Amino acid sequence: MENDKLTQTWNWQKNTPPMTNPDQIIKKAKRQRYEQFIAITVMSLAVLILLSYTMYHLNNSWNNFTLGLVLMISSLTFRIVLEFVSLYQRENQLISLDNASFKKYLKKHHKLRLIVNYIITPVCFIVYIYGFTKLLPYFKQWFSEGFYTYILISGAVSFLVLAVIIVNNILKEHNFLKQLNRK
Repeated sequence: MENDKLTQTWNWQKNTPPMTNPDQIIKKAKRQRYEQFIAITVMSLAVLILLSYTMYHLNNSWNNFTLGLVLMISSLTFRIVLEFVSLYQRENQLISLDNASFKKYLKKHHKLRLIVNYIITPVCFIVYIYGFTKLLPYFKQWFSEGFYTYILISGAVSFLVLAVIIVNNILKEHNFLKQLNRK
């Protein structure tokens, strides 16, 4: 049974046409642009929420709570900046290059995106989780046991869902690069 699924997957990959049509490439690039805007919007909302929470609970002393919030905000802000740079750099190239040159540029761009996906994104994710864990002792002290348990469970579920989304997006970009490399 597993052999049949494997054979089907290989046959599907063989039959998947390479991306040589300019309309296919543009359509895929627009879809990725849309997804990047969604990611930027979600991360920006998270930064705004964290900033407002920081302003509300800001005190004049530096402690692990402040460190945790700063780590969370800085990791998200760094990812937002990376997404904007990546997005607008690609758009500038789209306007200035012909189809063949843009396809070559896309290959190079997506190889760089793999570095972002496999190195920078996990580091930012780990920093964000570390910042969150710095907040937990304060949450335990300030909130009831039930609400603290809710924060732990919802935080763990949120991180799990976020990890699945990140892995899914990495796989999509990796598959897009494979399609671009086929001729």
